[in-house]
Amino acid sequence: MRASDIDAAAFAAKIPDRVAALAARLAAAGGRTWVVGGAVRDHLRNGATSGDWDLATDLPPQELLPLVPDAAADARLGAVHWPSAAGEVAVHVLRAEDRYQDRRRPSEVRFVRDPAVDAQRRDFTVNAIYFDLARAEWVDPCGGRADLAARKLRMIGDPQTRLAEDPLRLLRAIRFAASAELELDEALVEALAARAELARSLSAYRVFGELTRAFTGPGRGRALRLLVDTGLAAVVLPEVPPMDGVPQPPEYHPEGDVLTHVCLVLDHACPDDPVQAWAAVLHDVGKPPTFERAADRIRFSGHDTLSAEMADDVLRRLGAANELRETVVEVCRDHIRIASLPQMKPGKRERWLRDPRFLAHLEFHRADCEASHGDLRIYQAAAAMLRDLPPPPAEPLCRGRDVMALGLPAGPMVGKVLRELQSRLDAMEHPDRETALSILGTLVEKRIKTRSRDVDQPDSRPEGHVPERP
Repeated sequence: MRASDIDAAAFAAKIPDRVAALAARLAAAGGRTWVVGGAVRDHLRNGATSGDWDLATDLPPQELLPLVPDAAADARLGAVHWPSAAGEVAVHVLRAEDRYQDRRRPSEVRFVRDPAVDAQRRDFTVNAIYFDLARAEWVDPCGGRADLAARKLRMIGDPQTRLAEDPLRLLRAIRFAASAELELDEALVEALAARAELARSLSAYRVFGELTRAFTGPGRGRALRLLVDTGLAAVVLPEVPPMDGVPQPPEYHPEGDVLTHVCLVLDHACPDDPVQAWAAVLHDVGKPPTFERAADRIRFSGHDTLSAEMADDVLRRLGAANELRETVVEVCRDHIRIASLPQMKPGKRERWLRDPRFLAHLEFHRADCEASHGDLRIYQAAAAMLRDLPPPPAEPLCRGRDVMALGLPAGPMVGKVLRELQSRLDAMEHPDRETALSILGTLVEKRIKTRSRDVDQPDSRPEGHVPERP
């Protein structure tokens, strides 16, 4: 049996029931069905099994759409998307496309019956390999299997033309090369450099979405490096290239320069986590402007604060959701502060440990350490502290009503007393309400005595006295 037949049999065996059932429905209506795209590419590359499945059919849209009435449909492109708990199934009618007037969508679409024609509209050869479900055989009109074997990412048609049709393909090329461990074809490298400026025409929404997919998937550190090396980062993330080549103190960063470190942090960050990904990319963007060769070593004083400010600007520009942006900014700002966690006052430390965002800080600290000196003692200590936290109190140990019940009237002084109380409690390990009330009684008594002295003290200034102007 030929290797291709073995691959076909192995792939046929992993077709999910929901995909096979849909293909049978299309076949009963007289249509042929092919699996195409990522599921095929990843199986041939490393035997991976996909969650999402893309199918192609030769049924015309008017016959396809009634067969999947519960799916989201785009009648113009002859496409339906059928979500399920196990992953999405998408079905596209075979088609040919002409002219991209808006640099995103084809102006003309013709439905066809030959997958070799459909393949010409796709971006890369490795994404244009078809598996005929009825015949259990491969259809590979563009040589995608040979390119996979050669570990090469090659564009279908002239790269300059195809990138100009839809500039999002600039970023997709980076993501596919990194995630599938492929080398960019020489013609594609030249085209990426020549067409990089076209990325400015992309909406912030499309750029952010594609970059997030690249930074959360396999090969994410390499994706960032490729963005810089091809010149695309200078267009879509201009804050990143200045980190390339900036030296760091070797005693803390034996891995090398700032960009090398950032790419490694991205690799060590939790996969499929946009907060960790963007924190990795942006946490050191403040280092180039703060670089200093001090007497003792290289320093980047204040880079954490500056990085947080720059991260906020970047994510606002890219239209990131507020919660993601705010969490990333906080992680960037505090990524050095976490090293002082063991020395913090117990109460202050406990409040941070209980913060809903603390896990983001903790996991980022792990990735940051693994990408540099490798010392995880603080990470392990913090994880143990988090694990050993007692259940949180049902409510604050003391409130404003407790202050006023002790005789202090409502007003700004109530808040001051509570803040002073919290400062005292921060120095204690797990204080209880009885202890808090005892301290509160002392603080309120002191304030009341101070108020009484102020009231009893006569005004020594002469009547009608007007203070002199300075």
